[in-house]
Amino acid sequence: MPYGSRLAATMTQRLGRECVYTPSARLALYLALRRWCRPGARVLMSPVNDDVILFVVLAAGLRPVQAPVSVWDGNIDPAAVPESTWRGVDAVLTTNLYGVPDRVLELRRRCAQLGIPLFEDAAHAIGSHVDGQPVGTFGKAAVFSLSKHVAGMAGGFLAVEDARSRRELEVLRDDLLTPGRLREDLATTLRPLARSTIRTLRLVRPVWRTMEGLGLLERDAFRMALHASRLTASAREAPSLAAYERWVRVDLHGYRSRHGSLVRGQLRLRLARLDEDLARRRAGVSLLAGTPWATPALRDRTAHDGPLPLFRVPLLVHDRDDLVRRLVRHDVVSGYIYDPPLDDYAGAEFVEPSPDPAPARWFAAHALPADPLLARRIMAAFAKERVADAHPSLLRPVPDTASPRLLGQ
Repeated sequence: MPYGSRLAATMTQRLGRECVYTPSARLALYLALRRWCRPGARVLMSPVNDDVILFVVLAAGLRPVQAPVSVWDGNIDPAAVPESTWRGVDAVLTTNLYGVPDRVLELRRRCAQLGIPLFEDAAHAIGSHVDGQPVGTFGKAAVFSLSKHVAGMAGGFLAVEDARSRRELEVLRDDLLTPGRLREDLATTLRPLARSTIRTLRLVRPVWRTMEGLGLLERDAFRMALHASRLTASAREAPSLAAYERWVRVDLHGYRSRHGSLVRGQLRLRLARLDEDLARRRAGVSLLAGTPWATPALRDRTAHDGPLPLFRVPLLVHDRDDLVRRLVRHDVVSGYIYDPPLDDYAGAEFVEPSPDPAPARWFAAHALPADPLLARRIMAAFAKERVADAHPSLLRPVPDTASPRLLGQ
C-alpha cells in the first residue's frame, strides 16, 4: 500500500481528484514542477508570496517570472500581464493568497490557449470555491497544506488529474523522502497541542518574547536571509532539493521526512474535523469582513455569496509594521506577511521583475493577515490601538528602497 494512502484517499474523496500524500506542501509543489516543467522553464507567479515558494521554484531549476497583481488581494492580475510575458512563460503558478481565490478561470483559459500547465498553490485555500468548483481542481496539479487549516504542523497533498500521474508522482516522492525518526514524530505530534495550550492560556506574548530573546526564530524579518552568493552557487546544481536545503527547510525542517503512523494518525483525526474548522473560519471572516479594514471586494463577496473559509483575512492598515509589534501585547502574533515582494527581495539575478511593481509593493506594505479564528480578539485590539484603515485609492509609488542585498548578506 502506498505511503500515506489513507490520508490521500480522504482528500481524493473530498476533491474528486487523485491525491498524493506528502510530508509538506512545499515538497508537493517541487514534485509537480519537476514532473511537468523542464529545467530552465519560466514560471509566472505572484511576487506577494512566501519566500519558501520562491526557493522551491529555484530548486526545481526554473526561472520565476513575477506577475502584476491586484492591489486588493495580491493575486495575479491576468489582464495586467503583458502579451509579451504571456508568450514567454512555460507555466503559471497561482497563490490563492490567504485563501482568496485567484482569477483561476481566466488563468486556465490563457494557459489552455498557450498550451502550458496551470499549477494551483492551494495551501491557504482548502474549502474555497470558484463558480461552485473547489480551488485545486482547475489546473494540471494543485498543492494543499494540512499545517494551515487543520493546524497539523505537517502534511500536504498533491492533487492531479489521473491515476497514472498519481502513481508516477508517488515514485518520485518516495525517492525524495528522508527517513523519519520517532523523536521528530513526537515533536511534530505535540507541537500543535503546545500551540493550542499557549493560546488558551493567553501566553502568546511571553512565549513569543522569550523565543525572540533566545534567538529561536529563524527569521529576523518577514523574509529569511537571501545569502545571494550561496544562492548563485546553488543554481549550478539545480534542479536539486539538496542544493537549496538551507532555504527550503526554513520553518519546517522535516518538510520531506517520512512521517510515521503517529503523525499520520493525528493528521487523519484533524482532517476529519476539517469541516468544523472551515465553519469557524467562515464565522470569523463574516465578522472581519464588516470592519473598515476589510477590502470592499471581501465585504461584497460575503454579503452576496457568504464568507469564504479564509486561512487569513487580509486587512489593509496604515503603519502595518508598527502595528504588528503592538499586537503582540494583545496576544496576537501576525505571521504570513510577505513583504517586500519577491522581485524586490531577490532582485533580477534570481527572478524576472514584475513590469508593474507598484500594486504588489502597496499591498505587501499594508496587508495584515488576520486569523479569522481570533476575529473578536483582533477587532478588540484594533479598536484599542485605534488602527487606521488604508485604501488603494491612495496608492502612491512605494519608494524603491528594498534591496536584494538588504536581507541577503
